[in-house]
Amino acid sequence: MNLRYPARNRIKMRVFTSKPKTAILTTCTTHIVQDGMSATIYALLPILAQAFGLSYAQVGVLKGLKGLSQAVLEISSGWMSERIGERRLIVVGLALSGAGYLLLSIAPSALLVAICLLIIGAGTAFHHAPSSALIANNCPSATRSSALGLFNASGDVGKLAFTGCFSFAIGAGLAWHQISILYGMVAVFAAVGIAISIGASSLMRHTETREEPDTINQPDITGWGILNWRSYGILLIVSSIDAMVQTSGLVFVAFLMLAKGLSLPVATGATVLLLAGGIFGKAGCGYLADRIGVSTAFAIIQTLTAVGLIAVVVAPTPLAFALLVPLGAVMQGTSSITYGFAADLIDHRRMARGYALLYSSGTFASAVGPLGIGIVADKFGIETAFYIVAVLAMLAVPPIFALRAESTTPRKDHPIRNG
Repeated sequence: MNLRYPARNRIKMRVFTSKPKTAILTTCTTHIVQDGMSATIYALLPILAQAFGLSYAQVGVLKGLKGLSQAVLEISSGWMSERIGERRLIVVGLALSGAGYLLLSIAPSALLVAICLLIIGAGTAFHHAPSSALIANNCPSATRSSALGLFNASGDVGKLAFTGCFSFAIGAGLAWHQISILYGMVAVFAAVGIAISIGASSLMRHTETREEPDTINQPDITGWGILNWRSYGILLIVSSIDAMVQTSGLVFVAFLMLAKGLSLPVATGATVLLLAGGIFGKAGCGYLADRIGVSTAFAIIQTLTAVGLIAVVVAPTPLAFALLVPLGAVMQGTSSITYGFAADLIDHRRMARGYALLYSSGTFASAVGPLGIGIVADKFGIETAFYIVAVLAMLAVPPIFALRAESTTPRKDHPIRNG
């Protein structure tokens, strides 16, 4: 049935003539830089604590401020990307993160350090949702999960590269101020490079504002643009549980290795191995979802995650350490599946907004999960905490089969996928 709307309700849309490869290159470059600088903060906090005489509680406050800033602004990032465009918002995010690091290098007090971390958190809030929307809107449905998997994997590449370079530079005698300046310049240069590429590809000239005709096949869209709130709500629950599992595993795996008798330097390397596995997992799991379906792929990978978590607890130390890379692959790979499916539940005109809500819920869950698991570890031991994480991983499996894709996207390359 055709619906007619008055002139005031006609839809204004941005039409981009971007190619999938350009979208993937832009988003992956951004993800490498943003996630790399965000992960570096974990290595930077102990040094800041020593430099400014901070207590553990104060360090926790600094860490929380960055996460809070990111989570709050991620909600609005979808709305903002619709107003100014995904690429422009990505450039703004990189510029903010770079400015935060540059200011951090000259911060004379803990208060100004906190302000710098708020700025960095704001910058990191402006890349996940617009980047995911950029990929979802430019890549065919048949390859979307693979593209998002590549995007997610690039973030882990950045985490490993930036934290590794930071540790090497500190060991070589560079001051943290100098490294902060260098990282800030990297972000600013990346922002400038993407801004130049926007102009070079004439995106501004190929972006037009047009009015839809009076008679259209699609109703006007308002709010978040969610096509099926029931399925989207289930996806929020699944992805939030998944985020809790991932962050809890990353935070506490070093403590598990310490409990197994490994030295501190070796135990902390366990986190690096999990991140390394995530690079392969996020790319591979997205590909798997494209081949066998979302629900089946998620159930298989999540079950392997639960088995892997239990295995690293009960296995002898050498074997447990060897299992960390494959565990990292399955534990972190599921995010490519859930984020790929989300595009089928969001109207294409509100893609960035829908992804913003999804990422924001995951950020909040990532903050809550380690806190709860930490309480369990304090009371019952680190081994019991890992068993709880394994159970938590399996709790995400039943809801995934209740998901149902709905799409009103008019593009021929965007079929409904039920997984």
